[in-house]
Amino acid sequence: METQDIHIPPVRLKWSEWASWNDLMRDARSGGIRIPTGKPGVYEVRLEQNLERLTIGKASDLRMRIRQGLIKGKTQHSAGKRIRANEDVSKIEIRWAETDRPSAVEEELHKQYLAHFGEWPRYTDHT
Repeated sequence: METQDIHIPPVRLKWSEWASWNDLMRDARSGGIRIPTGKPGVYEVRLEQNLERLTIGKASDLRMRIRQGLIKGKTQHSAGKRIRANEDVSKIEIRWAETDRPSAVEEELHKQYLAHFGEWPRYTDHT
């Protein structure tokens, strides 16, 4: 049997400030908040000032995934559809961080969340 050790270096995330759903709904050109375009990363969604997350996700393009999928529903996003249907979006905040390893970082964020809260974020089904 062959074995192989894989050493994955740590990833340091530089999170954005928490931004309100409504501010992110508006395009940056008309006073909304700019989300990085074409940049991979991870994001978290919470109710205002709450430690628990509604969802934690990854993106190959943060702007497309957050604004077009999660918030506006123009692209497929299962958590976004359920959040829009069940939550008061005026009380939701979102933050993001760029990383070139979004899948690995999302998986680690899920593991840490599960260890801390004993359950998945409300609208997260899997990693």
